[in-house]
Amino acid sequence: MKKLLMVALAFIAIQATAQERNERPNKERGSKMERFQDLTPDEMATLQTKKMTLHLDLNESQQKEIQKINLENAKDRKSMRETRMAQKESSNFQKPSKEERLKIMNTRLDRKIEMKAKMKKILNEDQYAKWEKNQAQMNDKFEKGFKNRDPKK
Repeated sequence: MKKLLMVALAFIAIQATAQERNERPNKERGSKMERFQDLTPDEMATLQTKKMTLHLDLNESQQKEIQKINLENAKDRKSMRETRMAQKESSNFQKPSKEERLKIMNTRLDRKIEMKAKMKKILNEDQYAKWEKNQAQMNDKFEKGFKNRDPKK
């Protein structure tokens, strides 16, 4: 009887730990995303430029050029987010059609191509290789998260 009780308690403890582990990343991610939503495009661009400076060891002129690019991208992201949120809040919200999704995907890919060309002009070969490797890692992380998302939400 004691053994059965011990096995049951161990099973419950393992199950509770696994459930806590599954819930924790979502809570942490949500709070992290909320912190960045309140930033202005200027603040986002500055933070991103500083992170890139540390990661890629950028010089002063590279920092200034990348700051401009990051500011432009941050403004675009902020306006797209506001547009999307306004659409969701409106009473006649509909998911984008196939043609609209294709247009959005093409626009996103065009921006990535443009960003890649700009970065290639600004960075030296080593920095560019390091930046590309980081972009690939971020893309893999995004795709992994996208595949694991809950489709009901």
